Amino acid sequence: MPGTKAADVAGAKRKREIGKTERKQKKEKIRRTSPSPDDEDLQTTILRLESQILESRRHFNNIATLLQIAKKEGADDETAILSTVSLCKVFSRLLSAGDMVKSKGMPHPEVVIIQWLKDRYREFLDILLDQYLRSDIPAKQSVALTLLMRLVEQEAKAQKDYSWKQGPLPRLVETLLFLPGDGDAREEFAEKFLKQFDDIRFYTFQCIKESLESNSEITTQQLLASNSLSLLMSLDTAPGAMDDRNNLLAHAPKQFKSLSSYKSQAQEAWMATLRTGLSKEQRKSVLGVFSHQIAPWFQQPEMLMDFLTDSYNVGGGTSLLALSGLYYLMSEKNLDYPSFFDKLYSLLDEDLLHSKHRSRFFRLLDTFMSSTHLPAVLVASFIKRLSRLALYGPPAGVVAVVPWIYNLFKRHPACTFMMHRDILEPNIKRELEEEGMDDPFDMNEKDPMLTNAIESSIWEIESLQSHYHPNVATLAKIISEQFTKRSYNLEDFLDHSYNALLEVELGKDLKKEPVVEFEIPKRIFTSEDSGLGPLGQLMTHVVESE
Repeated sequence: MPGTKAADVAGAKRKREIGKTERKQKKEKIRRTSPSPDDEDLQTTILRLESQILESRRHFNNIATLLQIAKKEGADDETAILSTVSLCKVFSRLLSAGDMVKSKGMPHPEVVIIQWLKDRYREFLDILLDQYLRSDIPAKQSVALTLLMRLVEQEAKAQKDYSWKQGPLPRLVETLLFLPGDGDAREEFAEKFLKQFDDIRFYTFQCIKESLESNSEITTQQLLASNSLSLLMSLDTAPGAMDDRNNLLAHAPKQFKSLSSYKSQAQEAWMATLRTGLSKEQRKSVLGVFSHQIAPWFQQPEMLMDFLTDSYNVGGGTSLLALSGLYYLMSEKNLDYPSFFDKLYSLLDEDLLHSKHRSRFFRLLDTFMSSTHLPAVLVASFIKRLSRLALYGPPAGVVAVVPWIYNLFKRHPACTFMMHRDILEPNIKRELEEEGMDDPFDMNEKDPMLTNAIESSIWEIESLQSHYHPNVATLAKIISEQFTKRSYNLEDFLDHSYNALLEVELGKDLKKEPVVEFEIPKRIFTSEDSGLGPLGQLMTHVVESE
């Protein structure tokens, strides 16, 4: 019947209107119950958003809210940091539970949710890397580094066939390499992760190499080289065996099968850094720790030969440190470098005893000349040249030269003819006593084997026995005495300075008061009566003679 149909339609309309009204009321109720930063304390809101996400998947939209708080410019630092910590907890839980991994036969709505979570996760990583880690606020940098490494760990542990290159670690290392200045974040990364975990170290080597090779601009390479150098030099020791590589953050990579593959990664990272062209100070820092901190990381240390040779050509203290590296390759790796002592001899110049690197030089020189199998002619050249340099060197430098020469004489008895040589032929002896002799030593000869030093004497050390400084004069007299002491500890003489020697001399207790002038003269150039005094007359003669 028409009336009945009209009533049914009207009833259906009323039911639809009632349904719409109820849905609107439910939505308004949800809006009222969901936390809002404007209605309550923001930090409390963040904690509620986090707990709701962890309780139910229905609140995944809270992730977007937390992301907005985390990346909001000008937000309170504590609030922003708290939101990033909450997001890290959320994504760590999702990663460990496998809720962000697609599987075959998964319903389309689930696939959409997982894709949405992955997009938010990438957005979160961008915030940590681009906004927090590059921040000028150390607290934000530290938090970003800690959270990123925690996510790296969770990703690696959640997947058996985890691809480190696809994870956040390469971007993290690259960001650290591009950070200007000293970089507290780099230092924290090196101390907490790079030095502690072998798998992180292995992949950091790869990241350094790829970052340096992919950036060819000079200014960019200089920054990357400086920062990569600070990371690599933070590694104090290299592993000596397979058992030394058991400390892992997640799990060992496939290429981590042998010690040689591990060192090969380090070697490539070092070579990429050295190829960028280091400054003079950076070269010195590398060469200073070469033998015990850098060379052990190389599978083939001989590859550094060109770097050491180029460093020697820089001159000064850099040349000395480069020779130290060459000596290591010669003694440890049997590298043939016949011109080593020629280059070492050329470093004995007029500036040596005045250099601030004097102590370091004598330590290395003592090591280089420690072999008892060196030719006596070679050793004599070093003794003679340093003796000559000591004549016009500072007292602090001379007190290091004399005991070093003493030790060489004890080590190489064939050179003692330079101290005492008996002339058996009467005619030659009489001629030497009447006319003396010319020193056969050639100071300008660059080859230490051709200087004729073995035919000379160390008259320079005898001259130092009359040195104006009493400590130097006393020390020089040991050459004229019997060699009863086995050797001198060179370390006792290396760190002296002129001020230290003067303070020691002034601090001595005087057994006898020195004779001093007790009457101050009233005139210097004229006499008290009239005319010029003796000094005035002498000055007059000098002026007239000119």
